[in-house]
Amino acid sequence: MYAIVEIAGQQFKVSKDLKVYVHRLANEEGSKVSFDKVLLLDDNGNVTLGAPAIEGASVEAKVLQHLKGDKVIVFKKKRRKGYKKRNGHRQYLTQIVIEGITTGGAKKAAAPKKEKVVAEAPATEEAKPAPKAKKAAPKAKKEDTKE
Repeated sequence: MYAIVEIAGQQFKVSKDLKVYVHRLANEEGSKVSFDKVLLLDDNGNVTLGAPAIEGASVEAKVLQHLKGDKVIVFKKKRRKGYKKRNGHRQYLTQIVIEGITTGGAKKAAAPKKEKVVAEAPATEEAKPAPKAKKAAPKAKKEDTKE
């Protein structure tokens, strides 16, 4: 069983006992976290799609630790101008472990199709649009006469 869930603005494919690095969460280490924005559920081949999220489904996780990621180098250069800038940063991350995926009861069925009600206009010749007038044929060119 796996789920696609949105955590801190990013989508992750998660399953039970999976460790995931996400953007820094405000929760403390060792605390439990629940993510309600489940976009897709796969339960042994039985796939449920959300529109946009599945109601009642959630993913339970535990915060393991807060850490910083690898250094990312940002290097800017403009050729033939002597311009070089070197900058970088280390992203703040949170490591979480997925403890369980709950489906939340009944699965959401496809949305019922809305029936359109069209008012029928009376079939009279007055209601029909008038045919468009055709363009007049181009005028014949005058012959050049040289005397």
